[in-house]
Amino acid sequence: HRGALAAGSAGAGTVAVIGTGIDRIYPARNAALAREIAAAGAVVSEFPLGTPPLQHNFPRRNRLIAGLAEGVLVVEAALGSGSLITARLATETGREVFAIPGSIHSPLSRGCHRLIRDGAKLVETAEDVVEELRGRLGWPAPAVAPAASAGGRRRRG
Repeated sequence: HRGALAAGSAGAGTVAVIGTGIDRIYPARNAALAREIAAAGAVVSEFPLGTPPLQHNFPRRNRLIAGLAEGVLVVEAALGSGSLITARLATETGREVFAIPGSIHSPLSRGCHRLIRDGAKLVETAEDVVEELRGRLGWPAPAVAPAASAGGRRRRG
């Protein structure tokens, strides 16, 4: 969310889907961030006002995240991560799933590695995601830079 907020009017905005009532930001330390998101995008919840942060509500909200997105990017995920639930739901609803690989020694990379093995698109740069979603979102192709001459240098003559 912070990246989308930092992009300001040049960005596409951001939507936070929360697993509590809209009046119960969890964790409480995110209250200021939630106000910023609401001012520049939206904070949404399917739960009634006053709903506390119940553990089973967080996986439930993941279907909304998957449904609202054109694609889901998993940056880091242990094998039991809720991000894998979101990725599965995205796949089931025809959304793109992207994953960033990490260290083979990190338990927080195992979920991403499994997603990539199962067909998620491997992401190394933001451009990887942009290129994959370009057609789906109807974005124009980037202007092609003129090709450099052989050897990458221009000859003067």
